[in-house]
Amino acid sequence: MRPYELSIAAAAAAIRARELSPVELVDSVLHRLGQVEPHLRAYVSVGADEARRAAREAERDVAAGRPRGPLHGVPMGLKDLIDVAGRPTTASSRVRTGHRAEADSTVAARLTAAGAVLLGKTHTHEFAYGLTTPQTRNAWDRRRVAGGSSGGSAVAVAAGAATFALGTDTGGSIRVPSALNGVVGLKPTYGLVPRHGVTSLSWSLDHVGPITRTVEDAALVLSALVGHDPRDPASVAAPRRPYRPGGATELTGLRVGVPRNYYFDHVQPEVEAAVRLATAELEGLGARLVEVEIPMTRYVQATQWGLMVPEATAYHERTLRTVPELYRDDVRILLEAGELMPAGDYLRAQRSRTLMRQAWARMLEDVDVIAAPIVPATAVKAHEETITWPDGTVEGVSDAYVRLSAPANITGVPSLSVPVGHDTAGLPIGMQLLGRPFGEEALVRVGHAYELARPARPLVTAQTTV
Repeated sequence: MRPYELSIAAAAAAIRARELSPVELVDSVLHRLGQVEPHLRAYVSVGADEARRAAREAERDVAAGRPRGPLHGVPMGLKDLIDVAGRPTTASSRVRTGHRAEADSTVAARLTAAGAVLLGKTHTHEFAYGLTTPQTRNAWDRRRVAGGSSGGSAVAVAAGAATFALGTDTGGSIRVPSALNGVVGLKPTYGLVPRHGVTSLSWSLDHVGPITRTVEDAALVLSALVGHDPRDPASVAAPRRPYRPGGATELTGLRVGVPRNYYFDHVQPEVEAAVRLATAELEGLGARLVEVEIPMTRYVQATQWGLMVPEATAYHERTLRTVPELYRDDVRILLEAGELMPAGDYLRAQRSRTLMRQAWARMLEDVDVIAAPIVPATAVKAHEETITWPDGTVEGVSDAYVRLSAPANITGVPSLSVPVGHDTAGLPIGMQLLGRPFGEEALVRVGHAYELARPARPLVTAQTTV
């Protein structure tokens, strides 16, 4: 296996054993990045010289017996909403032309302290306001969307152009592109990972989390990110925990909720079949499947949009009025729509969220995790704007992709997207695991057990070999 194909855990073990140096690993990933980037366009900017300097420093630390942990010398990409001192944070937008960050974001500082090596900034749908990331192409089929808004991060990891990456998730923006590109995406509990220094889309819905090739890797990155930061008003003082799973696949006694409503409505048959097969495999590992009724489903999308649209518009108020022509049309229209939303609608969305959180808390008393599809359809072709379901219903692509991911943002519960197969076109299918607030350990345990028990999948796709 070539170094760029390694998981974090495998790379860390090889570095620790002096079988692989950080320089070799970073060089391998940079070479791979150079091969695929002209076709996939995952990155806004790449700092190859800076990455090699950091790799040499990491190698000196290893030689001196000063390893910083499993992320030491491991190359990463950061979504271009995340500040790194002295580097641009463009949010993939002309509005940010000439911008440079004055200081590191909390998450960038923590990853640097853990020894990770920054390769560059990855593309987002402009200001994270969309579910396709139109600049970037899917790692499995370049004719198809990458998903968004963290599409660049997911594609970079899937294609071997980063060992891991960070994304942000306001309505599914970590988990949707992860599912569409066959990688793992973790949206932590709201407030668990600080957002100081991260460009906001909707401050009451925004989350920061890892995109990786394995569930174990997601746990390793999460362990480096958590911890209270008073500069983020939503940050919670949750204790740091070792989220890394063990090697057991035994799930005896664990209760897995399987929704009887909502999550399997208007879902491609191949997606439903793959997710139901995955839940059956969890049952085979000892878990007990329990049917659950998802509460308040008719209010999910209205609540999501009712919160996100006015908050996004408030964030962009000044530039929307001074340089509206610099925004992409799709984003500008949404921001302008937010100016017309009555305050009463926003307050009603807040009340709906409170009721939904309470209802979900009651539902989660009876199960340890919930297993469901994360997107109802695999990656659509780049020019397609709608999905037509067998009953004749026509749904916009963004509406379809956000429909199953949004409940975790509204309620703030953690959600983990795990690859569970491919459709007949060879496109990845994802399953999400949802849990109680601060229940990431349960999600990691279940997701890791599933990974260990299922047949191995390719870490890097044949489609991106050039």
